[in-house]
Amino acid sequence: MTADRTKRNCLAVILAAGESTRMKSAQSKVLHPVAGRPMIAHVVDALAKAGIADIALVLGRDAEKVEIAARNEAVSSSVHIQTERLGTAHAVLAAREAIARGYDDVLVVFGDTPLITEAPLVAARDGLANGADVVVIGFETADPTGYGRLIVENGELLAIREHKDASEAERAITYCNGGLMAIDGRKALDLIGRIGNSNAKGEYYLTDIVEVVRAAGGRAIAVEAPEEELTGCNTRAELAVIERLWQQRRRHEMMLDGVSMIAPETVFLAYDTKIGRDVTIEPNVVFGPGVSIESGALIHSFSHIEGAHVSAGAEVGPYARLRPGANLGEGSKVGNFCEVKKAEIGAGAKVNHLTYIGDAFIGGRTNIGAGTITCNYDGINKHVTRIGTDAFIGSNSALVAPISIGNGAYVASGSVVTADVPDDAVAFGRARQENKEGRAVLIRERNKALKDAKKKAAT
Repeated sequence: MTADRTKRNCLAVILAAGESTRMKSAQSKVLHPVAGRPMIAHVVDALAKAGIADIALVLGRDAEKVEIAARNEAVSSSVHIQTERLGTAHAVLAAREAIARGYDDVLVVFGDTPLITEAPLVAARDGLANGADVVVIGFETADPTGYGRLIVENGELLAIREHKDASEAERAITYCNGGLMAIDGRKALDLIGRIGNSNAKGEYYLTDIVEVVRAAGGRAIAVEAPEEELTGCNTRAELAVIERLWQQRRRHEMMLDGVSMIAPETVFLAYDTKIGRDVTIEPNVVFGPGVSIESGALIHSFSHIEGAHVSAGAEVGPYARLRPGANLGEGSKVGNFCEVKKAEIGAGAKVNHLTYIGDAFIGGRTNIGAGTITCNYDGINKHVTRIGTDAFIGSNSALVAPISIGNGAYVASGSVVTADVPDDAVAFGRARQENKEGRAVLIRERNKALKDAKKKAAT
């Protein structure tokens, strides 16, 4: 019979004090982003989803920045600085003060495993709730070379055997140690304190807790997680692998939920991208943070969208860029080689090509002609352009903000508009055209004479 985990409190200890030397980076590896978010933030999110409200951050390099990156409204965190690097057990004891507060469960995880989900964390806690003293999270792999093997008999975890110490029979085991584990909170400090350092490196390895607990008459078990969830990160190459795995997983989830991706491997999502059903995404589209796409929208190829909202039935691209604050109304369109920043595009409005719209409000059903620019910046301040409903802005127009163009108004092509345009008015903001008969012949003759003179001078 399964005990009720929800009646037990839990502290998660996140180990994130490594020097990150193999990343060859100016910052801690746990600050490197996966899907636009620091990898440690993914770990904290998984803990929150598992119902864990308290975390202890064991930090070293960039401690202040890592603490900020790990903040999550759903959890309360404390920071513990690890000043020496004497192994994983020693690292956990850096959070001794937090562990000593008294928890039913203590969960030990790593800050560089951003693919972890709540499922194995919950399973590990369930193991403690059902009487185990230590629960190790493991994984099955086709190639166990280099991993510690989980020696399991009759449901009991007997030991974690490092590859170099394993017998030939033990090396054939494909059930491996993932590094994450749950420990009975009432015994955690005592058990970890018994771990010795009689090994080649003189370090205190948390994996030795299995033999410690069994020697004390306790019980250790293992629970399995998918191999990819336990993927750690030590190098830039491994970071790229983690990004690829995260993207594959999220794309798959979205497609199962009703999103169409023509070439999913070319679509890149952010950690918080929200896409509704019946949205179609063509190849080579990038979503930055803060994007929501409502049902029925169409995102054409080579578009880049960040901090923007696209309403139902709207169309974006190809080769469009939506920057933070862009908000497209229902059935609107932002076409090829257009950029929209901090602007409302009304329902049914069209911004079809070669246009920049920034700090603006565009009314419903308004048409913005090719090459139109909202001149929103005067070198010091940004200014707003307001265009009403059913207006028509001719091609190659420059709208110098602050400016207001009324409902149903027309702006003639090639205009530079510097004053407000009333409802239903037509604005011409360009110089009057003059034709100089025969002048083109004189220009050609002059240009030819200059060219001939230049050739003669060169010889």
